[in-house]
Amino acid sequence: MKRRTLLQAAPALVLAPGLAQSQVAYPAKPIRYIVPVAAGGGSDMVGRTVTERWGQQLKQSFIVDNQGGGGGVIACQATIRAPADGYTLMQGYVATHGTSPATRKVPYDPVKDFSAIGMIGATPNVLVVNAALPVKTVKEFIEYVRKNPGRISYGSAGQGSLTHLTMELFKQQIQSFMVHIPYRGIAPAFTDLIGGQTQAMFPGLAAAIPHIRSGRVRPLAVTGLQRHPQFKDLPTLDESGFKGFDAQQWYGVVGPAGMPAPIVRQLNETLAMVLRSPELREKLSVEAIEPQVMSPEQFAAFIKADIERWTQLARDRKIQLDS
Repeated sequence: MKRRTLLQAAPALVLAPGLAQSQVAYPAKPIRYIVPVAAGGGSDMVGRTVTERWGQQLKQSFIVDNQGGGGGVIACQATIRAPADGYTLMQGYVATHGTSPATRKVPYDPVKDFSAIGMIGATPNVLVVNAALPVKTVKEFIEYVRKNPGRISYGSAGQGSLTHLTMELFKQQIQSFMVHIPYRGIAPAFTDLIGGQTQAMFPGLAAAIPHIRSGRVRPLAVTGLQRHPQFKDLPTLDESGFKGFDAQQWYGVVGPAGMPAPIVRQLNETLAMVLRSPELREKLSVEAIEPQVMSPEQFAAFIKADIERWTQLARDRKIQLDS
C-alpha cells in the first residue's frame, strides 16, 4: 500500500517544481534590455542611465544589449520574438515606433507586436539657421524663404529621419519650398550648415547645443508646447504661430506583445519612481531630455498618435522610401 501510494503521488511531485517556478516573484533573474543602436551614443546613454537606477528599484540587474542596424529593425525583431515574460524589454524611440513605420515597410507592427511599458522622456527639435543668414525670428525666416524661392536648402540626418520629416511638416505649414539635402547622420549635416552649404535644419536640441553655444548656428524656435529649461528665452513654434506644432526625439520602453498585465504595471510603476528622481533629471539633461511619466495606456496611445501623424505627413508629402 505504501508503494502504491507513492506511485500515485509521483505526478504531483514532478509538477511541483514547475508550479513553484510560476509563483516566483518577478523579477527573479536579470532583465535583458535591448537598445536599438550601437554602444556609445546618446540613446545608449539614456538606456544605461535609466536601467542602472531601475534595477535598484526592482532589486534586479538589467543587461543592456546593443543591437544596432537596420534603423532599429533588428532590435525590434529580436524583441517581438522573445518570450512575453518580462525578461526582455526594448528601448523604443521615435524611429522604431514613429518615423520608420511611417515612411517604409518594416517587418513588424509597431503597435500590435509590442506591449507598451512607459515613456522615458523626450527632447525637442530646434529650428536653426546658418549664423550669417539675416534672420533672427521664425517670421523673418519664413519671409526670407519666400523671397528666395528655390534658393534655400536644408540638411537632415537622412531620408525619413525626424530631422527630415520635421522640416517637411514646417514646409507644409508655411506652404513654401526648400531643397532637401540628406546626409548620413547629423554631424556632416551640421558641418555643411555651419559652412553655408545649407541654410537651415531641424536637429534634435541635444545635437544642436554645442553649435548654438559656440555661435556657429542661430536657434529660432523649438518644437513642443513648452519652452525648454536650458533655453528659456527661446520660443516654441507653438508660440510663433504654429499651434500644436510638435516633433520630439522621444524614448520609451516596450516589450513583446502579450506581457502579463501585473508585470507591465510593476515595470511601469517602478520606472515612474526612477523618472521622478531629480538626480535622474540632471543626468538626462546632458541629452536635453525631459523625463515624462506615462501609464502603459497613455504611452500606447502616444505611440499610435505619433505613427498616425508621421504617416499622414509622409502621404501628403509623397515620402515613401521603399519605392
